[in-house]
Amino acid sequence: MIELILGKYNYWICIALMMVGFYAMIAKENLIKKVIGMNIFQTAVFLFYVSGAKVNGGTAPILTEGAKLYDNPLPHTLMLTGIVVGVSTTAVALALIIRIYKAFGTIEEDEILKMREKDG
Repeated sequence: MIELILGKYNYWICIALMMVGFYAMIAKENLIKKVIGMNIFQTAVFLFYVSGAKVNGGTAPILTEGAKLYDNPLPHTLMLTGIVVGVSTTAVALALIIRIYKAFGTIEEDEILKMREKDG
């Protein structure tokens, strides 16, 4: 049982990071903290896919002499694309938060909702 837990430590780290990111997105009222939580969650997903691509005894998928077994390069490629999309999403989210701050004077979600309720 302990070997199962310790042998898959990378997946446990992924799960822990996902829970931290999910908690930050759900429980925090500050919009910046929500974006940080989204990035932590996203990083956990990247780590999960890259961990799944590792082959025991495999090397980097680069043609070298003597290498017979390679790691799966497809998840690495997909995660590279995911990183680019993640950076873009973060940039758009931060730009929207700046606009929200200029419009409402705060980035706290509960205060913004109260202001919107008062306005009708």
